[in-house]
Amino acid sequence: MTIGDLSSTFLRTVAIVFGLLWGSFLNVVIYRVPRGMSVVSPPSHCPGCGKPVAAYDNVPVLSYFILRGRARCCGAKMSPRYPIVETIGGALSLAIVEVVIRQLSPDTSLARAAAIYGADFALCMALVAAAFIDAEHMYLPDSITIGGTILGIGTASLRDMTYVQALTGAGFGFVGVWLPFVVLYKLVRKRAGMGLGDAKLTMLAGAWLGWPGAIFVFFAGAIQGTVAALFIFLVRGKIDEPESVKADRELLEKEAAAGDEEAKKILEEDPLLNAPPGEGLMASRLSFGPFLILGCLEMLFFGDWVVSTYFRWLAR
Repeated sequence: MTIGDLSSTFLRTVAIVFGLLWGSFLNVVIYRVPRGMSVVSPPSHCPGCGKPVAAYDNVPVLSYFILRGRARCCGAKMSPRYPIVETIGGALSLAIVEVVIRQLSPDTSLARAAAIYGADFALCMALVAAAFIDAEHMYLPDSITIGGTILGIGTASLRDMTYVQALTGAGFGFVGVWLPFVVLYKLVRKRAGMGLGDAKLTMLAGAWLGWPGAIFVFFAGAIQGTVAALFIFLVRGKIDEPESVKADRELLEKEAAAGDEEAKKILEEDPLLNAPPGEGLMASRLSFGPFLILGCLEMLFFGDWVVSTYFRWLAR
């Protein structure tokens, strides 16, 4: 069986439903992973009273609006992040079908098309989870960055890349950020310019998109991040540190004051937690991961256009 045997309507419908369902699971990942909780147990439950969520109240997007953003059991307010993430899941799944799968030759086997879709979908879901986690906690889980890198290398042939190209891209992406912005920057400024998680994320980009993709992701992320920081600063006059980071610092400081040696060590070694940000734009802290991730998605879906536009510009 080939993808030419399936109608466009069928592919689109399945993609949207599948993406919405996995988007619902992403909300579990985003909430639980930073808190060190299992993503499979216990089942979905109300954040207010802890009661299990019934299946009919767990329908992606629709349940949120039917319940008007509140839990049926106790009326606890639910974050609008839930339908947003679910919608993103459905939209990205549809985008993979439109931009990647439907561009394949009609005689491509269904098995190969499914493998290509599965790899790209896994990447997109991992990136969405990482973006929301980093925005809230300024933390990029190794399970996503390193795990995504390994998956990218293992699926290189699905993107017409060799394993050597994927490995080279991963190494280039990591060293290209880690050496100048983590090691050298710290030697000069006595603090890291970027986190190690950002270097691992660029490593992931290189494994999936090759070294040119890693370069694009870094510069696209830097430009978009700078524009966002300037906009926030101009509108609000400051860039607030995430509340979860403040709470973590306060807890560690309390534990350190009580004599907890592990808390003292974390405060000494983690530049994010050992002191609050200073005043002014240059001393502000803004998660860079979401902007790198935006660059990854832009390269994944518009990479051919980006490359062709770049070479046309060089030719001129």
